[in-house]
Parts: sequence; structure tokens; C-alpha cells
Amino acid sequence: MLVKFNLNGLDVEYVVKPGEYLLDTLRSHGIKSVKKGCDASSCGVCTVLVDDKPVLSCSLLTAKVEGHRVTTVEAIQEEAGKLSECFSKEGADQCGYCNAAYALMVHALKKENPNPTEQEIRDYMVGNLCRCTGYQSQQKAIKAYLGGKK
Repeated sequence: MLVKFNLNGLDVEYVVKPGEYLLDTLRSHGIKSVKKGCDASSCGVCTVLVDDKPVLSCSLLTAKVEGHRVTTVEAIQEEAGKLSECFSKEGADQCGYCNAAYALMVHALKKENPNPTEQEIRDYMVGNLCRCTGYQSQQKAIKAYLGGKK
């Protein structure tokens, strides 16, 4: 089946199999920032934005994005770089496997709530797991990136 959508600002048309998940479609077309972590919709490393909202691409059929905007970290490189600097300063950047999904989540949070409290940051990021850190350094890095709001 042919699926048409906007990927990182470009209109694309992909032939996909019925039942194919967006994660697999994106990776097969060179978008390697979208990772396969658990394949059970519980870790968040496959996060992409669909119409600016975080979505787990491992559980979203590609056919469902017909006519929508899909954003991966490749489209927000400058912002991801700034966030990465904050992660580095706080010691939150370990293996890097979850970083792309974290960047997309923070990007979405910033659009939705540019002045979140610490609790709002925690609540928003709850679905993104990191197996390397204790989350405290990530929380500090996100807070610093967003301007140090309380």
C-alpha cells in the first residue's frame, strides 16, 4: 500500500506492507535515530512526533500517518545539539541510545509548556526510559535547557 505523509518537512510516499509499523518504515528508509528498544511500547526510545505530539512508533501502523507530519530528531538538530550540551554538563549523557527520543520529548514539551515545573518535566518524560542514569542528571539538564525554571 502507498502511504503519503510529511517526514521532517518533506513530502514522502512509501510503499509499505499492511501491518507495518512506523518504526520499521522509518528505519528502512534511513532514519536510524528512531531506535528499537523493547518492541512493546514501554521504553520510549522509538518516540517520534506526529503533528507535534509524541508517539511510540513501534506501535503505530505506518498507514495511520497518511496525511500527517512526522518529525524525527533529524529535523531538530540545532535544538538537539543544545540539549546534548546540557546533558553533557550534567553528566546525563551516557550511552546515548535514548537521546534522540529525549530530544523529541523535550522539543514537544517546550512547545506545549515552555515554562514547566520540575514535576511537570518529570510527568512529561515518564515514558522515556534510560538504562544508564538515575534520571536526576537528566532532570537537571532538561531544566537547564528550558531556562532553569522551578
